[in-house]
Amino acid sequence: SEGLGVATYFDEKNLGTLPSGEAKVYGDPIFAAMMYAKVLCVLYVSLLGHDVLFSDVDVVWFRDPLTYFHDESNRDIQKFDILFQHDGSSQPRYNPFSANSGFYYVRANKKTQYLFTSLLYDGGLIRKSKSHQQVLVQLLNEHSSMFGLNVKVFDKIETSMFPGGYHYHLDWDTMRAIFNGESDAFIMHMSWTENKDNKLLFFRQMGEWYVDNKCIGEEMIDRFSSDIEAKDGELIGPCCSATAIFSCHFSDKPSKLPCRESPKMDKRGKPFWP
Repeated sequence: SEGLGVATYFDEKNLGTLPSGEAKVYGDPIFAAMMYAKVLCVLYVSLLGHDVLFSDVDVVWFRDPLTYFHDESNRDIQKFDILFQHDGSSQPRYNPFSANSGFYYVRANKKTQYLFTSLLYDGGLIRKSKSHQQVLVQLLNEHSSMFGLNVKVFDKIETSMFPGGYHYHLDWDTMRAIFNGESDAFIMHMSWTENKDNKLLFFRQMGEWYVDNKCIGEEMIDRFSSDIEAKDGELIGPCCSATAIFSCHFSDKPSKLPCRESPKMDKRGKPFWP
């Protein structure tokens, strides 16, 4: 992160034992362990009195979503303590809110600080359920009912500002609007995706990938660890492309340009481009 010019903070006491490698699939032990960091990073900043916009690393920003959350003229939005992207899933464990814990905005106040303190205390449930999102949604239900926490989850159908994996895989009208420049979307969250490798391929064929291959994974570590101390934005030049790195991978997944000759990912998948 520092090599890309991003300010960072590392709490070695509380986060030093977390895994250094990435999760292989959703819900595996590494994934579950990393959910602890998602609790602390929001709680720390909130307790300092700052609002927090939490964004997973598999979120692409088309434009600055803070302009929406900071819009004082939008009084309907300002009344909420915490606002979430809709997950898209109707699984009972996410009811009643179906909030996605990969992209949300938190106003710093006593209600939200208590919410995330409670989430920290329920860390054992996160490890057992292997889901930060499941436990957080349960607490949203409890705190909204008992303590008056005002929760907003943007509808997955009636609002198109914060699309995610549901839209990528199931709502192709939304995806075509994004590709045609007709969408009011602020972000795209590549949720509902099994692993990091597939997320990368989906972003590449969306035309939203800007990282050179030599800066990905073990190859990046071998190439740069002995030559460059990653700080002060020194990796921007060798790693970041000024234009999107596009490639086709699956004909039955949304793509900015036609990928008709690519194989299907799903056995019964239908082509995105006619």
